[in-house]
Amino acid sequence: MPSASGTTPGKLPFVVWVLAAGTFLMGTTEFVVAGLLPELAGDLGVSVSHAGLLITAFAIGMIVGAPTMAMATLRLPQRRTLILALSVFCLGHLVAALSTSFTIVLAARVVTALATGAFWSVGFVVATTAAGPHNATRATGVMIGGLTLANVVGVPIGSFAGQFTGWRGPFWALAVLSGLAAVFIGRFIPVREQRVEVSVRAEVGALRQGRLWLALGAAMLIMGGVLATYTYVTPLLTDRAGVPAGAVPLVLIAFGVGALGGTTTGGRLGDRRPMVTTITAAAATALVLFLMIPLSGNPVTATLLVFLMGLTGFTVNPVVTALAMRFAGDAPTLTSALTTSAFNTGIAAGSAIAGTALDSSLGLTGPPLVGTVIAVLTLLPLIALAVHGPYHKGRIVARSSAPAQRRRDEPAQVPSQH
Repeated sequence: MPSASGTTPGKLPFVVWVLAAGTFLMGTTEFVVAGLLPELAGDLGVSVSHAGLLITAFAIGMIVGAPTMAMATLRLPQRRTLILALSVFCLGHLVAALSTSFTIVLAARVVTALATGAFWSVGFVVATTAAGPHNATRATGVMIGGLTLANVVGVPIGSFAGQFTGWRGPFWALAVLSGLAAVFIGRFIPVREQRVEVSVRAEVGALRQGRLWLALGAAMLIMGGVLATYTYVTPLLTDRAGVPAGAVPLVLIAFGVGALGGTTTGGRLGDRRPMVTTITAAAATALVLFLMIPLSGNPVTATLLVFLMGLTGFTVNPVVTALAMRFAGDAPTLTSALTTSAFNTGIAAGSAIAGTALDSSLGLTGPPLVGTVIAVLTLLPLIALAVHGPYHKGRIVARSSAPAQRRRDEPAQVPSQH
């Protein structure tokens, strides 16, 4: 039986899986819009490229919300923060589902993103601390795995449902499920007060490391490259590859399966060979996105390339996230939030630039071209990090406190429930 600290190799505390379920809902709401763009655009009276701003707006909300909410809730008990975040998440979906105004839906997406940022920034800290130093990258992979599983299950189901119930159906479902998740999180994370001493100075001081910003830069760029293409993958599949609209969710499942495989691969290899894993995966992502330009005219090759895009692109995510948390040392909360912001900065910028490219003379090949360029740029911070040395003076995240205080806090972060 593993210790309470969760440091036994190969065994993750149950709380990590509970939090991964929360990231599943967050990932579903962020990416399900990509499969509902035509329905959203038609119902709200905007163009498809304009409807793509719903993804951009969510990403911007995450960029601002993750660090802001992380610092605002730094002294709150982690359990309370997670429950409040899920409650606001639920409310945002209710407002969007009831609205007929694109502007209100856009604003609701931003509010929902703020709640998501709060959940992720705290959830990642709880999960990596609970897992301990031997399993930190694996715990990160499981957390991100909840996100990628959303692409395997949540997004395709949402896309299927949207074809029968309209885009509001998936939003209603997410509102109900997030409300249930708030109850579930409250059940499995015990009522314990967070440690009294929380150093804002230490959290900000952790940002002085150049290696940390290289990891954040890689996180931003890899997601920007993948999501620049994925945001507009539905019109690419239907109008260029000739995939029937009813079969698009099946292709989204292929992307999700690839992303889940990539996250698992990164989580397994990240501790042993972080730079070889990330550099190889980033280069492969750039190649896959480039091949999408000439080869996406065929439904078979287009589907294969969408699968490979998820597989290669998402291999980088758990590794750079774990590295960033390692560099943060005893002040992980703000760094965790900034990692989320970095991913979503890439999503916002990539999807926005891709939308412009879609409306240009490049047409449907514009988004994968934008994605290719951004993915190539990912190699720059990764190579710099490899040269600098990713592990020099770095260490796995641990909550800052005196020994006696740490012993008191451990049960709050690692519930021994089986």
